Amino acid sequence: MILEHLPILQVAIPLVLAPLCLLLRNSRLAWVIALVGSLWAFACAVLLLTRVLNNGPLEYALGGWEAPWGIALRIDLTGCFILLLTGLIASLVIFWAKQSVENEIRRDQINLFYCMYLLCLTGILGIIATGDAFNVFVFLEISSLSSYTMIAMGRDRRALTSSFHYLVMGTIGATFILIAIGMLYMMTGTLNMADLAERLPPLRDTTTVRAAFAFLTVGLSLKVALLPLHQWLPDAYTFAPSAVSAFLAGTSTKVALYVLLRFFFTVFGVDFVFTDLRLDVILLPLSILAIFVASIIAVFQEDVKRMLAYSSLAQIGYMTLGIALVNTSGLTATLVHMFNHALIKGGLFMAIGGLCLRIGSTRFAVLKGVGRAMPWTMGAIVVGGCGLIGVPLTAGFVSKWYLVIAAIENGAWVVVVAIVLASLIAVVYVWRTVETLYFNDAEQDTSLKEAPLAMLIPTWLMVILVVWAGIDTGMTVGIAERAALALIGNSP
Repeated sequence: MILEHLPILQVAIPLVLAPLCLLLRNSRLAWVIALVGSLWAFACAVLLLTRVLNNGPLEYALGGWEAPWGIALRIDLTGCFILLLTGLIASLVIFWAKQSVENEIRRDQINLFYCMYLLCLTGILGIIATGDAFNVFVFLEISSLSSYTMIAMGRDRRALTSSFHYLVMGTIGATFILIAIGMLYMMTGTLNMADLAERLPPLRDTTTVRAAFAFLTVGLSLKVALLPLHQWLPDAYTFAPSAVSAFLAGTSTKVALYVLLRFFFTVFGVDFVFTDLRLDVILLPLSILAIFVASIIAVFQEDVKRMLAYSSLAQIGYMTLGIALVNTSGLTATLVHMFNHALIKGGLFMAIGGLCLRIGSTRFAVLKGVGRAMPWTMGAIVVGGCGLIGVPLTAGFVSKWYLVIAAIENGAWVVVVAIVLASLIAVVYVWRTVETLYFNDAEQDTSLKEAPLAMLIPTWLMVILVVWAGIDTGMTVGIAERAALALIGNSP
């Protein structure tokens, strides 16, 4: 009986648990509740993925009202893939976060933090599961508002400024998305995404539908942080508490990109987006520009978290590059890199969080030589850095390999060269980190200890997954290929 209601229970349980974190007024119990909610999301994702692989997409009508009259949830293979990623990242990060949160967040705000964490998770799960365009906006705002709050909890005063900057930019993006949804409803009389896909083809040449597409693309690109709409991300990742940086780096932009994929391929359709409007002509150079500009800026950063933030902007460029190539291999590369990059960057931010716990800073000038005193943390950073570069036998190599294949299929040799050159730039900033942490003269107290075991275990689980996803690609690439074929095949 419960299995039949998994699509809604996955979203409802974290939503119900969130206020309990505040009501219990006990930070340890709040952490346990947040952990239970995250593990529930992961368990549901595994069960849903199994059902979708065996039986195809799931449809769930809330209150028994069938779509398009009622609100429906729809979970396909792409959605299951991102649900699995979200549940995995949320579970590992929250298991890791207890000591980091106690160190970086005021004691009287810890319960509020776990409440916001679960609300953010609820919003992300709802975005993925809903089949209703307006509810995409609603859940997007739930996740965004809770993200703003968590970022503002950082002890550095700049966290509040960063949160406000993110709020302003996020509100602009949300407004664009809402305008687009309103225009689509005005033209079609429906908000159900499957129904929209059926009613839009005769209306594609209308100015209103094209304007709606433009508003939606810009709004979601801002949420994705695609260059040049990226200004909110570096400060948000840098000054947020370490747990927030790890969670958002692994989930936030990936889910926004999922929404972009869903509208491009299942609502508007490949022909409209890439044949009529030729979005790939704009998206391809923007993606390459994001890869190079963000990577170069990352080289010159003086803070490790800020360097990783700009690295994330470059990796987003790789993901949108796969979309711009408009073939199955490119879309597979995008989906695989969404999963792999979440593992890589989540593990790196967790490792850096361990440094922050012991040192109290993430600036390169303060971190000289600390790697020798924290070898396990340093090892996690090295493995994660290899994943960012795309070293063989790591997850990052698999993603870039499929991007190269997609570019070769299109005869885009310039793109192949760009991927190789950008990977070399990644070597520079990763090596700079390794050199600072391990080979420079130590400036820290000789009594410096390794990060706590409770933080090292989930960090290393994450980096082990980075290696596993680079060696055994059966799960990630296998699901991504099937999802890519379904997206392109279902395009109206």
